[in-house]
Amino acid sequence: MNEITTVGVDLAKDVIVVCAGDAQGRPMYFKHFSFAGFAEWAARLLPCTFGMEACSSAHHWARFLSDRGHTPKLMAADFVAPFRKSQGAKNDRNDAQAILTAVRQPDMRFVSVKSVDQQAMLAWHRARAGFGEERKALLNRTRGLLAEFGVWLGHSSAVLIRHLPKLAQDERLPQHFRPILSYTLEHLRRIDQCIIDCDARIHSHVRHSEEAKRIQAIVGVGELTASALIATVSNPRDFKNGRQMAAWTGLVPRQNQLRWETASRRHHQAR
Repeated sequence: MNEITTVGVDLAKDVIVVCAGDAQGRPMYFKHFSFAGFAEWAARLLPCTFGMEACSSAHHWARFLSDRGHTPKLMAADFVAPFRKSQGAKNDRNDAQAILTAVRQPDMRFVSVKSVDQQAMLAWHRARAGFGEERKALLNRTRGLLAEFGVWLGHSSAVLIRHLPKLAQDERLPQHFRPILSYTLEHLRRIDQCIIDCDARIHSHVRHSEEAKRIQAIVGVGELTASALIATVSNPRDFKNGRQMAAWTGLVPRQNQLRWETASRRHHQAR
């Protein structure tokens, strides 16, 4: 009887689909699990390789699987896409089988698993970015509402914030509208405090991290960038050069070389 040696896992919010493969990479069966069901199934399985796309919850499952003797391997979704049998029929089963095929490629580039500490610090960076987006949306919404009553203060956020307390008391605006401006001001202050708290956490992280201090020695790199880099990149040696890492982090346009090479290889094999 064939034994499972490799598993392709398609992670989702509610359902996890696995494609179990034998030593030759042939699919043996598909299964659908809840989060708890997948954990129980994987814990009973003999040690094998698990391939997953590096998406939400992937690092958690990689740590979980590693603790139970398995070998988790995370891949960028862009590197998995060329192995999907039908590009037009994207579904959980096809994705799981594509992951099973992709993880067995000898030239596949894998993502290092983040530690719990890295994940926690990265959460502070993402929360900070989210608060910043929320702040921008709040100000844009308020600017638009004021424009409906003939009040236009320009595009400067600083000017709008400076005038909000007076506008909340301005009798030229409808009485039942003005409380919205008071709520906006209160919410804005809460968001600003959240961003300040995030900055304090990030500052503490950099102050206690020797790696972050070394990165800050690079001209143009400050605390925010240094902390984000430490939290995002688990192992810099995963990249062949600086250009590769810059493309992965989004600092420069992405590299399509691996996708082209994969497509070209599959084309020649099919001939």
